[in-house]
Amino acid sequence: MSVDLNKVDFDKGAGLVPAIVQDADSGSVLMMAYMNREALEQTLARRRAVFYSRSKQRLWEKGETTGHTLDVVDVLVDCDNDTLLVTARPRGPACHNGTLTCFGDEPRTAAASIGFLAKLEGVIAQRASEKPDASYTAKLLAKGLNKVAQKVGEEGVETALAGVNESDQKLVEESADLIYHLLVLLRARGVKLGQVVRQLESRHK
Repeated sequence: MSVDLNKVDFDKGAGLVPAIVQDADSGSVLMMAYMNREALEQTLARRRAVFYSRSKQRLWEKGETTGHTLDVVDVLVDCDNDTLLVTARPRGPACHNGTLTCFGDEPRTAAASIGFLAKLEGVIAQRASEKPDASYTAKLLAKGLNKVAQKVGEEGVETALAGVNESDQKLVEESADLIYHLLVLLRARGVKLGQVVRQLESRHK
């Protein structure tokens, strides 16, 4: 974890600091809560988000009743040492109202829209794990790596042909098919989308 607990200024907020929670994959802001020193210590130790409830006057772990926990990836402190940024991977809706975030379900920015790929990656992982009978994803993965790779090749050809001969909408549809099947292939190989993104970032630098 990147945070130095001893540098966090809890005194400024009467023992509490705001903790902004961001999806580690999509970048979406999920929620905001408060932490005291013990909550931060528990968060770092458990690698799950633990907050301090101002109304109940006690610690609470996110998802302690619903199971919708936040698996913490990192915790950063801001330049004034009085606000925390918690990057996490949510196990279900982040809001107690059942929405993906405390600010609703719909992405509000282009970045959040791109972040849907991370959500889709999570859905594919869930299908791979639970193997529901009606799932195309589960059935495709069950056919093995060669079949998954073949589908990526087929979709790549169809996307290229659409780019030359078809309408913009057809190109969009074929591109969506290609990206989906590529995510399935990454899952079949145990490769995360984030690894691909980091490779792109390294090339840009």
